[in-house]
Amino acid sequence: MTDAPDGLTEGEPERGSRRSSRVGDGGSPVGSTLSIVLAVVAVIAGFLILRAITDDDDGQASGSGTEDTGSVPGSVVGNEDLTSTSVGVTTTQPEVRTGATVVVANASGVAGSAAAMSNALEGAGYTTGEPGNSTGERLDRSVVYFAAGDTAAEAVARTVARDMGGIAVEEMPTPPPFDGDLGGATVLVMVGTDTAGKSLADLQATAVTAPEPAAATTTTTTG
Repeated sequence: MTDAPDGLTEGEPERGSRRSSRVGDGGSPVGSTLSIVLAVVAVIAGFLILRAITDDDDGQASGSGTEDTGSVPGSVVGNEDLTSTSVGVTTTQPEVRTGATVVVANASGVAGSAAAMSNALEGAGYTTGEPGNSTGERLDRSVVYFAAGDTAAEAVARTVARDMGGIAVEEMPTPPPFDGDLGGATVLVMVGTDTAGKSLADLQATAVTAPEPAAATTTTTTG
């Protein structure tokens, strides 16, 4: 005899005492499969969302701010200096009227031209000596000589040349073509026919540019 309830045979499970789980076609529980599928979908969705956010951030970072041109302060961009201003450089030589004595010689044949030019140069600020005549040929173009190796004399000679409209400047020959005593003068102006009888203002207006002295056929000059 067994204690099994009425209506049940020995070995038969009791109804309602245990509920069997639902299984799928493959024998796996349906709930477990659905959970796995949902988890995979969630992972994929999260990955896609994260990727979209990352791409958006990268786009904003590359498109924001000012463009780096690679320039540094003081560099040139587009042929324009960012920090400096161009300053013109002058090549004009300084005007020097002191430091050497100037003597004028008449090489033009025009009477009184040496004395007139000597007075004009003295009035312009030069130290002048006694004018005289040239011992050389008559000159069509004036020239100013300076003592070789004397930088002060050369500076004064070049200023004289500019004041006389741009006549030639050369080293003084030996002996100097002067019929008198230079008395220590280191600058000798030979007045040719191009400057004889003209004022410094007239000569500067014509602006003769560094002509070369030319020889003439007549050697007689008058002071």
